Amino acid sequence: MIMSSNSKPKIAVALSGGVDSSVAAFLLKKKGYDVFGVFAKFWSKEDGEKVRENICCSKESRDDAKRVCDMLGIPFYVVNLQMPFKEKVVDNFLLEYNAGKTPNPCVRCNQFIKFGELLDKVEKLGATHLATGHYSQVKKKGDQYHLYKGKDKEKDQSYFLYRLNQKQLSKIMFPVGHLTKPKVRKIAAKNGLPTAAKRESQEVCFVPSGDLQEFLADYLELKPGEIKDIDSKKVLGEHKGLALYTIGQRKGIGLAGGPYFVVEKDDKDNVLYVTKDKNHEKLKFERLKLKNIQWLAGTRDGAFPLKCTAKIRYASPETAVVISKDKDGYFVEFKKPQWAVTPGQSIVFWKGKEVLGGTVI
Repeated sequence: MIMSSNSKPKIAVALSGGVDSSVAAFLLKKKGYDVFGVFAKFWSKEDGEKVRENICCSKESRDDAKRVCDMLGIPFYVVNLQMPFKEKVVDNFLLEYNAGKTPNPCVRCNQFIKFGELLDKVEKLGATHLATGHYSQVKKKGDQYHLYKGKDKEKDQSYFLYRLNQKQLSKIMFPVGHLTKPKVRKIAAKNGLPTAAKRESQEVCFVPSGDLQEFLADYLELKPGEIKDIDSKKVLGEHKGLALYTIGQRKGIGLAGGPYFVVEKDDKDNVLYVTKDKNHEKLKFERLKLKNIQWLAGTRDGAFPLKCTAKIRYASPETAVVISKDKDGYFVEFKKPQWAVTPGQSIVFWKGKEVLGGTVI
């Protein structure tokens, strides 16, 4: 985008009612941008006659976002994204669990909702860019936009953004990506932002109770079955439905004399296989075959074998890998065997601090 020296783009800031997005709005306003705040209303689960508010869009969060806008003297809008969120994120989440996988809803939310539906909405309100409180960074090199880790290693969110395309990357801003979380809180406190000390939630936003098994049980047809030892095939107990369990899971299996770890799920015979051996060979993976990889800044067909780093889930440590390619797809070899690689999770690749791409396992 080419702009005259005396003009600046109109920025919409997606406000969640938290400190990160609040500081993002503050920093942009301070730099002289034409800023307005937007609060997205996502889908919430009905519990009888009561609606369990989505953590991201509760009345408290909306009120906090509004207070930030009032303090900064910027317009405030609320947009309703309940139906696309339900269809693109929640329904897919349930579909994947029902198929025995363990999806990451934040990846799809960023791709289809925050930087899809919401971006479309704010453009209709006159915005040229959408800013959020994500701890990541976007930089343009030549005619390509590149995604990088946030400065704060503990809060880096680039893992969740690997499915964004060039058009999306060209229109988004991450004003706190070059800061650490303590610095963000310090800025908020120093400037009197009402969200300066607000706590963060680590739960799936549309499961406000934090009880994922209860949520899945409300929407899926679960069929109980046997729990067996992976080696002896001895029956140890009964599971409540395969969709409620994930590879590597330790808590919530319901067996005495543990701990036990989930090793396999046999959909055909409806059997959950477990082991007491955390280092069981079936929980360790040295190599993965992937059908496709989405590259953020274009094809890398001439770059193989490609040495880089990867994560098999957001909370796992980053590890060195080599990616190769043949007519059947991509092959990833791990320098160190990875524990409990889980279908449905995303594997994401970096070269240094730059996100190269990723795919769903």
